[in-house]
Amino acid sequence: MLSAQFLLTALVVVIAPGTGVIYTLATGLGQGRRASVMAALGCTAGILPHLGAAALGLAAVLHTSALLFQVVKFAGVAYLLWLAWQALKSGGALSVSPGAARQAGWRIARRGALINILNPKLSIFFLALLPPFLSGNPATATAEMAGMGAVFMGLTFAVFALYGIFAAAARDRLLSSARTMRWLNRGFAAIFAGLGARLAAERA
Repeated sequence: MLSAQFLLTALVVVIAPGTGVIYTLATGLGQGRRASVMAALGCTAGILPHLGAAALGLAAVLHTSALLFQVVKFAGVAYLLWLAWQALKSGGALSVSPGAARQAGWRIARRGALINILNPKLSIFFLALLPPFLSGNPATATAEMAGMGAVFMGLTFAVFALYGIFAAAARDRLLSSARTMRWLNRGFAAIFAGLGARLAAERA
């Protein structure tokens, strides 16, 4: 049974701004409400492999295998740096501009999913987060982790979608200023580059 402590912990974790939140905000500003919901959906879907890894114990393997951890980590770093470039590049996938071409929803969702899939710390995070809230019954442990994971994903989608819808609502006002757009693009690029640098410094 889900506890209030788990729900509160999960909500605090989801609300805290991270890579997925920044991506959803950037998408909402650049592409509008529908695109921000697709970004939130993609980020949520990207959690699923890590939850599965935590439930199966594969996260522990990732944690103990230095080579595997480094491979996934630097793939994630490269992807974050690519997102930074897309924010700076005129007409880039994350560039905020009033004339930005509408992107296919599946492409937006795919980018969001890759952001989380290529973060090796996420599997280890779930391996640390979920066990303290288990009942202690080995027979139901997998089902309990699946249930908590589903709730965590639901909270992630709801909160990220709200972030994105808020950004989309501010879109017209912010895009009326060319100076604001330049600083938004530079700001998002700097944040993605900084997140990439932080991920590069992570150790297994």
